[in-house]
Amino acid sequence: MIRPAFLGAAEAATALLRDPMLTARWSSPSALPDFSTAGLARHLANQVTQTVTFLAAPAGESAIPVLEHFTGNAWVTSGVDSADNIDIRRRSEQTAAVTTPRELADAVDAAIAELRATVAAQSPDRIVDLGDWGLKVDDFLLTRVMELVVHTDDLAVSLGLPTPPMPATATEATIQLLSSLAAWRHGSLNVIRALARQERALTAISAL
Repeated sequence: MIRPAFLGAAEAATALLRDPMLTARWSSPSALPDFSTAGLARHLANQVTQTVTFLAAPAGESAIPVLEHFTGNAWVTSGVDSADNIDIRRRSEQTAAVTTPRELADAVDAAIAELRATVAAQSPDRIVDLGDWGLKVDDFLLTRVMELVVHTDDLAVSLGLPTPPMPATATEATIQLLSSLAAWRHGSLNVIRALARQERALTAISAL
């Protein structure tokens, strides 16, 4: 189910990348601190275009659980001013500076056209090599779905537009993944209280 969810989420993101408001606000600050609208759009597009690159690369040899991909990654808990997160923003801003909204949307459209074939053809046992570790292909696509769902909302807010509807499978997978990460960060009881007993909940329960 995660494979069609990924493709559906990518298509929803592309619709936003083609909206004329992106051109109008390309150089404006986004809804995220220290991220221009152009940089955020580039980061969103990367979730699709870089998937083509990862799936075309040689397979990895070993995989870790998907939660460990986040719990072992410093950017998850280090805050927006950490070196890891600054580097993510810097690379997106640099790439956005040499492209246009139309070129970005065209690149994502081309990537989706290629991924419609390559995603379906992946063996369930295929390991995507991420450098320091690997993920099974469906776990890797789950991480991309979460990024697409979250950052499509970020970009829509930045543009003053309604957030495009996502496939139910994509939003459900995102909620499940973020809930698991929030429980890891804050404890299961605190997540349960945040959802069911607000009067006893922590002030904020954040997965990322």
